[in-house]
Amino acid sequence: MGNLVSDRDRKAAALASLAALYPWMKPFQVRPVRDYALRLFDPPASRSQLECRIVALHKLLDRIQVAAIRNRLPDQTAKKICKDVEERRVLQTGPHLLLVVEPEAFYTHIFSLIGLSAHGCSTYVSYAVSTVSLVERTRKGPGWLAVDGKAINIFGLSRSRMTGYGLLTELGPYQFQLATTDPGGQVDALTHLRTLLPTARFDKPAHAIKAANLSLWPTLFGRRFAFLQLDDEDVADLVADHLNDSASWLRQRLLETPNVASGIVEGIDRLAIGPWAGWLTRGTDFFWFYDHGRRVPLRLEGQHLVHHATGVKVVRFEASEITAWLFHRRLIPNMFLAFMVLAILPGIRVLGGSHQTIYFPLMRYIMCRALEVAGVDADLRHSLATDDVPGAWGHRVIGTGRDPFDLFRALGPSGISAAINQFGGDRLTDACGDMTGFVQDSAWSDLHERIKVRAIAVTDSEWAFA
Repeated sequence: MGNLVSDRDRKAAALASLAALYPWMKPFQVRPVRDYALRLFDPPASRSQLECRIVALHKLLDRIQVAAIRNRLPDQTAKKICKDVEERRVLQTGPHLLLVVEPEAFYTHIFSLIGLSAHGCSTYVSYAVSTVSLVERTRKGPGWLAVDGKAINIFGLSRSRMTGYGLLTELGPYQFQLATTDPGGQVDALTHLRTLLPTARFDKPAHAIKAANLSLWPTLFGRRFAFLQLDDEDVADLVADHLNDSASWLRQRLLETPNVASGIVEGIDRLAIGPWAGWLTRGTDFFWFYDHGRRVPLRLEGQHLVHHATGVKVVRFEASEITAWLFHRRLIPNMFLAFMVLAILPGIRVLGGSHQTIYFPLMRYIMCRALEVAGVDADLRHSLATDDVPGAWGHRVIGTGRDPFDLFRALGPSGISAAINQFGGDRLTDACGDMTGFVQDSAWSDLHERIKVRAIAVTDSEWAFA
């Protein structure tokens, strides 16, 4: 990591790189967090009237309402959430599917609530990626929780049941154990946490965490905001909604227009050998395949999605087969496809972390470039080019290392309102702390150097849809 001075230099470099690629953001760096959050939760100034984007927005709203009802929110609350999303058109997409008490998620939700409260809002929708592993690095990931400086194994799973398996693995039962593995014995905060978590057993880790977050939210964040959390199973259903509709833009273009799907994957490959290399990789082509609990990448070859390692045909690249596999959760959309239906098509601004701030604009470029090469949808490409701040840095903006339990002990009865006021009033460059997600990432160091030598610039065609 280097010494403190070099860390300061890296933080300054990261902020300078953000300002270079997002010039509108630079004035906010020396202003209160509240001002920045207020801007991000402003309804986008541009509102597309294109039929395909309006239809995509309505499909998203329908799926949000289904999710709200499934989470036992009152009908009026579900309708209010949909109304607010239609008006605000902003979605927090930063944290993976973590317990809301996990510091990385907790402080991102605080940031979102700062922006929403500044607008007088009372509903909050967050999309949490669940096509991720239980362990993403040593004692980090959705299978772990940091409490009072201790690493807690939330399901008490052995290493063999965690390594290589993900949140959507259906190899239950999964039950909250909160096993302390570090020396030092019991963590006091866990006693209270155990009383808030469900005692039931779940088929998938994702189901357990979503159920736990429903229980934790009112205690941690109060009842001022109605909270709804979507994940990749909701996205699977949303994609199925599109593909079951013969008039859907997604079905007509991705599955039925020659060269669009292949143009997207070829575009990602071309990006990997240019100056923007490393930011958008071809992990899988449009869908992940879940095989005996493990997530397997696929490749589009002709009219089939094939197993990347073996070349065996898995499913035909056509609507009826894909929707059936989505329904049975054998296929789950990848990030590119998720952002197409959650953000790019419906015109939703997405707030993400250090990598999303770069790869999301590149996704928009890749999609538009594929449409241009195919000679279709000039009106959609123009609409996308004029979107008002389609994506921005909104995850881990508050970079305090303070344990959420410690924060609540200090704030007392005023709780979340005090936290919103406290962090909202801090200057952005102070609130973001040491910007670990940037400072410890060599990709951001490389990006800064490329900007300095003008190998990449805000005027690049790849950045045209940022």
